[in-house]
Order: sequence, then C-alpha cells, then structure tokens
Amino acid sequence: MKLAAVARAALARGDLPAAAQAAQRLAMMEPDRPDGFFLLGMTAAEAGQLAKALPMLEQAVARGGVAEHLAHYAKLLILLRRDGEAMKAARDALAAGPVDALTLDTIGCVLARLGDHDGSVAPFKKAVAAEPGNAGYRYNLAAACGFTGRVGTARGHYEAILRVNPGDGRVHYALAILSRQTAESNHVPRLEAALAAARPEDELRIRYALAKSHEDLGNGTAAFAHLSAANSAQKQAIGYNFAQDKAIFDAIERLFADGLPKAWGKGLDEPAPIFVVGMPRTGTTLVDRILSSHRDVGSAGELQAMPLAVKQLADTRSRLVIDPETIAASETADMRAMGQAYMARASHHRPEDRARFIDKLPANFLYAGHILSALPQAQIVCLRRNPMDTIWSNYKNLFASQSAYYAYSYDLMDTARYYARFDRLMAMWGRLFPDRVLQLSYEALVADQEGETRRLLAHCGLDWDEACLSFHKNKAAVATPSAAQVRHPLNADAVGRWLRHEAQLASVRDWLSAQGISLD
Repeated sequence: MKLAAVARAALARGDLPAAAQAAQRLAMMEPDRPDGFFLLGMTAAEAGQLAKALPMLEQAVARGGVAEHLAHYAKLLILLRRDGEAMKAARDALAAGPVDALTLDTIGCVLARLGDHDGSVAPFKKAVAAEPGNAGYRYNLAAACGFTGRVGTARGHYEAILRVNPGDGRVHYALAILSRQTAESNHVPRLEAALAAARPEDELRIRYALAKSHEDLGNGTAAFAHLSAANSAQKQAIGYNFAQDKAIFDAIERLFADGLPKAWGKGLDEPAPIFVVGMPRTGTTLVDRILSSHRDVGSAGELQAMPLAVKQLADTRSRLVIDPETIAASETADMRAMGQAYMARASHHRPEDRARFIDKLPANFLYAGHILSALPQAQIVCLRRNPMDTIWSNYKNLFASQSAYYAYSYDLMDTARYYARFDRLMAMWGRLFPDRVLQLSYEALVADQEGETRRLLAHCGLDWDEACLSFHKNKAAVATPSAAQVRHPLNADAVGRWLRHEAQLASVRDWLSAQGISLD
C-alpha cells in the first residue's frame, strides 16, 4: 500500500501515531509534493495541535492548489479566527474544481461559517449528489436552503434524512422551526413517537420541537411541560450557575464606575458600522433586515469581531473570550488599536456594494463602552421588548447549545436575573452615551412601523428609504431562529405571547416587580 493510503487509513481509524509516521516518511521521500505535508497537517489537526497543523497545511498549499488541501486549510483558518484568509482559501478550493463529497462539504461549511449561506448551497448540493446517502451532507444542504428561503427544498431534504433515521433530533427541530405548525399540518404524533425511542443526545431537540409545535397549535400546557423537562436536563448537563454571568456584569460595571477608564485615549475616528444589540429574540434580526433593506446598508451578520478585539487588546491568557479578568485588563487597552483590530476582522464580512454595514451580534451590548470608545463614529441600536415576553422567548428557544452567551436561558429565574442585569447595564450605557445608544422598543415598532423606522434611520445617520418598510422582501439569507418571521410583513402576533403561560410565569413576574422593573 502506498504511504499516502497508509496515512489516510490510519487517520480514518483514529491511529494518529501511525498516520503521522506514514505522513512523515512520505514528506521526506517526496519533499516537492504536497501530500505528505497535507497528511501531517491533518494528523496534527486531529490531535488538536492547531499551531503545528497550520505550517504543514501551508506547505501543502504552497506546493499545489489541490482543492482538498485548500478546503481543509480554510477550515483550519476558521478555527484560528483568520476569516479573511479562510474565505480566500475556500474560494480558491471551489475554483480548483473539487469532485469528492468531503471536500465539497468542507468548502460549504467554511462559507456558511463565514455567513455566505447563498454561496454554500452549490458545494453542499454537489456533495449530496456525490454521496446521496450521507445524512450529514444532506443536513448541511437542508440548513443552507432554509437560511436562504428555499423552504420547500429544505423540507424535502430533512424528510429524506428522517426516512432513514426517524430519531434524528437535529432534523426534527429544524423542521419544527422551518415554518408555523397548524392543526392541518403538524408532526406532533411523529415527534411523540420519536421522543419515546429517543437517545439522550436527541431528546433535547425533540422536546424543543414538540414545544414549538404545541406552542404553534395553542397547547400551552404541553409546550411548557416539554420545555421544562428539556431545559432542566440541559442546565444540569452544562453545569451552569448564574454567578458566572453575574461576575461578568459586575466586572463591566466596575470598569465604568467612574465613567470611561482614564487610560483610554482616542479611538479609530473613521466610518464605523451600526451595531444592533439586545437580548436575543427581541427583534434584532427584524431591525437588521429593516436597516439592510436600505440602499446604502448591508448586513455582515453576527460577528465575533468586537469580543475578539477586546480579548486581543486585553491580552489575557484565559481560554474564554469574555470573563472578569479580560474585562478588567481592558482598562489599559489602546482604543485606537482596538478599533483597528475590530475593523481588520469585520472587513472580511462586510458587503462590498454598500457604504455602511451592520454588526448584529446581540451580546455586543456587553461591549457598548468598548465599541463607542474604540469606534467614535459607530452607532448602537439596542432592541427592548416587554420583559416577560423577552424572558419567555429566551426560555423557549434553543440557542447554540454549547455557547456560553446563552447558558442562562435553560432556567426561567436565571433568565429573569440575566434580564435584570441587562436592563441595569443598558441604563448605565444610556447615562454614559446618551446620544449614541438608541433603545428601540419592539412593541413601538410594531405599533408605528413607519414612525419608528424613521427614528431608527435618523439615529444611524441614514436618509429615508421606502424599501425599509418592505424588509420582508429582502432576499438575503437569515441564519437565526427568526428566519421564518422576517420573511413576512410586520405584525403583532408576538406581542404579549407570555400571557399564554401566565400561571407558569407568575414567579418570574413577581420577582421582576420586586426588583422595580416595569412590566409594561
């Protein structure tokens, strides 16, 4: 057997020492060819040694533009947060004419991770054509179709997966959120059967799918029961304690207790994005769509650029992007350098044909002080929604299950505590930056769409554009739980939704009232 085949076989069975040995021999025997270096890089990456994998893959790419090598190089660059280089490598890989399914799927995943969901559809489609029986490839294609508004096609691919694996929890949940369930068309009986036979790793998403279906059908008691069971188990599994988020809020408030840190100088005084922030599920995607319907504005999606810029300039060694140590260390950061670091990361995501762009990471409300100091021309729009609707909506939506940003959402009282600290933090930003943070009410936007849209555009320094009222006609991809809603005209269906569960949420309502938080 040839050394390349030996190394690949060893990688496939998880024998990394054997793979490394064969790849090393191949690289030494054929130093001018890319294969040995590529396989050394892949072995190091499988071992979690990214710093060792990178130069090996760079050597492989330098020795020939092989699509497989470029695709995995792009994937590694994504893990290292080098988004601009990753995009170039992925596009070069696609241009090299890949034919094998894994390479095509890898390219699609990189493009999707970078927010190019439209661009990801073609390689995902080719991957499925090459290996129709691979459920993972088909799931990725279905998700991309859903994000880009190809709802019927997405549904067809999801159903094809379930015909082979009726218990796939990811697929059941994806189907549930793809569109509104009705009495005439729903999957409740199928979901109940799947739940009865579910593996532990599928139960969470099947219960969320059942909760979404029952909520759509008006079965509030059943919806709440499934959510309660799912969230209780998930909170226990991740070991979350609200003290983790409390420590972060405390650190931010300490940093700004006497105003802006005295060591902070001037930021990067250049054109900057519009930041749309707030608690999740409060209308951030809606406002992103309204703004990106403007002729001069494009959406860059939910960027990690500011959290990573703060981490970079704080220069802390913890593995967490945000923690009390990093917030405290940012007190001596160079604000101009922070602005430059942000723009360097964000520039790879901004639409090339628009003068302005939006960064729609909801959790950027934690960084408002850093944003407005590092980027003096930035504007922030913070969505505010009725506290009870906000808490209920956070509790009933499954966010990225491994994300530390949303770990609070698996418990109603944790979510209430988080909301209270969010509310307090936004009050502080309002005092420190009274003209640069617009706190926009979701309910007010629903009640007076044109009036509030005009107010929104004025805050962002944009002239009037009638297209902003027809945001639902915006064809851009949406990769959030709001994908289905924002493709329809604005309506009041979500206002007061918590009242369907008023009895179960009574303790939350009473706690908020005791904190002096208005429930209007």
